[in-house]
Amino acid sequence: MTCFIKRLFDIVVSILILLFFSILIGLIILLVKSSSSGSVLYWSERSGRFNKSFCMPKFRTMRIDTPVVASKLLQDPSLYITPIGSLLRKLSLDEIPQLWSILKGDMSFVGPRPVILSEKGLIELRTQNNVHMLKPGLTGWAQVNGRDSLSAEEKTKLDVEYLQRQSFLFDLWILLLTVWKVIKRDHVSH
Repeated sequence: MTCFIKRLFDIVVSILILLFFSILIGLIILLVKSSSSGSVLYWSERSGRFNKSFCMPKFRTMRIDTPVVASKLLQDPSLYITPIGSLLRKLSLDEIPQLWSILKGDMSFVGPRPVILSEKGLIELRTQNNVHMLKPGLTGWAQVNGRDSLSAEEKTKLDVEYLQRQSFLFDLWILLLTVWKVIKRDHVSH
C-alpha cells in the first residue's frame, strides 16, 4: 500500500507542479536558450533502481563543452557555468525537468539522488548496502544533510538510514526540509 501511495503522490504532485509553474518553466527555457548555445535540456545517464541506467533531464546550466563528470570533480566549475546557470543551480530550478523522470517512474520525489555512471565508488557502496533497491529521488535524506559537501561514505550512510526509516511521513519531512534548504541555499557549492 505504501508504494502505491508514494507513486500516486509522485504523479499527482508532479502534474500539479508542472501546471503551477508552467509560466516559470517557459521563462527558464527562454533564458537558457538565449544565454548560451546548445539545447535547453541536458540529459544525463544515471544509475537508477537496481543500478539500471536511465536518462535524467535537467535544464542545462553548463556550457556544451563541459567534461562529463560530477561538477564537484571539475577543477574550476565556474569556468563552465552558463550566464543563467549559476542562478538556476542556486535556486535548484535546474532540477524541474526531473519531474518528467518522476512521471515516467524512473525516479520518485524522495530517495537517494541518482548517481552519474562515472561515480563507481558510490554506486558500489550503495549496492553493498542494498540502497540500489530504492528508486532514486529528486531529493533525499543525504541531500538535506549535506548535499555537495558529503563524501561517498557519508552519503551511503545517510541513504542506508533512509532505507531503514522510509515511510510516507518521513518522505514528507524530507520534502519540507528540502524546501527550507533551497530557501536558505544550504550546501550548494556552485
